[in-house]
Amino acid sequence: MPNDVRIGRLHELLRSGETTAEEIVAAVLDRVTSLEATLNTFITLTPERALAEARAVDQRIAHGEEIDPLAGIPVALADNICTEALRTTCASRMLGDFIPPFSAVVYHRLRQAGSVLIGKTNLDEFGMGTAGVPVFGPVPNPWDPTCLSGGPGWAPAAVVAVRQTALSIASDAGGALRRFAACCGVVGLKPTYGLVPTHGLIEFAPSLDHLGPLTLDVTGCALALQAIAGADAQDGFSTGTAGEAYTGYLGRGVRGRRIGVPREYLPPETHPGVRKAFEKSLDLLVDLGAEVEETSLPHTPYAPAAHLVLTSAEAFSNLSNFDGVRFGHRAEARHLHEMYRRTRHEGFSPEVRRRIVFGTLVLSGDHFEDYFVKAQKVRTLVRRDFEQAFKRYDLLAAPTVPVPATAASGNGGPPEMRPEDLPLLPANLAGIPALSLPVGFAGGLPVGLQLMGPPFGEGVLFSAGYALEQQTGFYRTTPPITGTEG
Repeated sequence: MPNDVRIGRLHELLRSGETTAEEIVAAVLDRVTSLEATLNTFITLTPERALAEARAVDQRIAHGEEIDPLAGIPVALADNICTEALRTTCASRMLGDFIPPFSAVVYHRLRQAGSVLIGKTNLDEFGMGTAGVPVFGPVPNPWDPTCLSGGPGWAPAAVVAVRQTALSIASDAGGALRRFAACCGVVGLKPTYGLVPTHGLIEFAPSLDHLGPLTLDVTGCALALQAIAGADAQDGFSTGTAGEAYTGYLGRGVRGRRIGVPREYLPPETHPGVRKAFEKSLDLLVDLGAEVEETSLPHTPYAPAAHLVLTSAEAFSNLSNFDGVRFGHRAEARHLHEMYRRTRHEGFSPEVRRRIVFGTLVLSGDHFEDYFVKAQKVRTLVRRDFEQAFKRYDLLAAPTVPVPATAASGNGGPPEMRPEDLPLLPANLAGIPALSLPVGFAGGLPVGLQLMGPPFGEGVLFSAGYALEQQTGFYRTTPPITGTEG
């Protein structure tokens, strides 16, 4: 099994004839088989379909056709992304046997590009964070298998870290994609809101949900975004031009770029090892020609509470259709209202039920102004902080997560109220792009750097991330759980 499953590298090997798509996919499936009992990363696997799709790509190459950079590339989807005729569970009992009649736009675009679906990954139920025992079991961190504090949320990042796939697509409503990318040592991008259509994503907070790629390196992330970005008629909130050449930003460097470091994103809980790796990455950016200085985003401390109110309100509204009548789990009951209660109690985990109950509260007539309206005002203030910052700076930089994976508080309450998630939430509230890339280790666990840019500033993120990546070469490292050398 090759450890170098960077998308760009695999594309070169396919074009040169040094390997075939079928060989790549077969090797990936072997890695899945050897590690799945330990990692539990997949809910559904599609080996027969994957091999058939890989052979189709090989036939196109044999006939002399030009192929897309993603053709023949193994991909995994988080299991809250709809796939026609293939089970999509959201890691929930409520949708344990749900088979969608259509595919998400993002999956349709990946198939058009020729990518090969390996399977659907485990995740936190509806992407909400963990509480209690996950329906499909926990996923250990690939760098420290004793660490389960990420619940099953690690999975979309873990499958890339251990080379079970070259690309995965996951949702990010409150920083999950970036958090787990950092903790698993891979690159993860939360694009500008609407840049990647979310039609076909089973959302829990539509105004905050984003879809983004996770890859081994920045080049792969740029190639993936080229394939999945751009407006689609099925998604009224989508925007942007399809097919923008994001790889054209690679190699432009950071010379002359101004980078702000918000002091609020380095809380007192920041681990010394994380701080050291972060400061080293800033020094590298300075050596590459960037100007770095401290700044302030004063409304950051209010972001967690606002995010909790807004996600809960949207979850209450968005999940109300799971009532046992039309699809999903249905409980046995004597009358309709009892069926509603029992279906939701049996089908939803405690975290999902907590969100729905809290959402009911903040949208009620007695509390609407005090909670929901104030949360929206905080959201506006957070967005204005970024607008003011980007008048002065090209980028903002912070540790993706201020503590290593094993220090995370895990299942202790709503994700928004964990100190380690403070640097993640504001980007969702403002809808700006944010890129996490690995820059070092703290206590043997990966440390991520988060770069944030203005709306549709993904190209600037890629140019800075690529320049830094060339100095660190982190993509060459391999988690010890794989039993291989990087």
